[in-house]
Amino acid sequence: MQEYIQKRVLELCTYILETQATVRQAAQVFGVSKSTVHKDMTERLPSLNKDLAQQVKKVLDFNKSERHLRGGEATRKKYRKEEKQN
Repeated sequence: MQEYIQKRVLELCTYILETQATVRQAAQVFGVSKSTVHKDMTERLPSLNKDLAQQVKKVLDFNKSERHLRGGEATRKKYRKEEKQN
């Protein structure tokens, strides 16, 4: 693995653990795709540091389990905003 990729993987890992960020949020901050973040965390990180990979997996699994709730909240906010404008 190239050095710049290793550096990105570890920086992404640190960011996700410190902020409990979603894949989408991390991708936006680092200017990479969601696919890149996902691959970095699920395939590349375990080869660099298994303990960190397990910690990140817990965060990502938690975020995934809440995904349907976040989507519902976004829809509620959208329609409340539209109601106020009308």
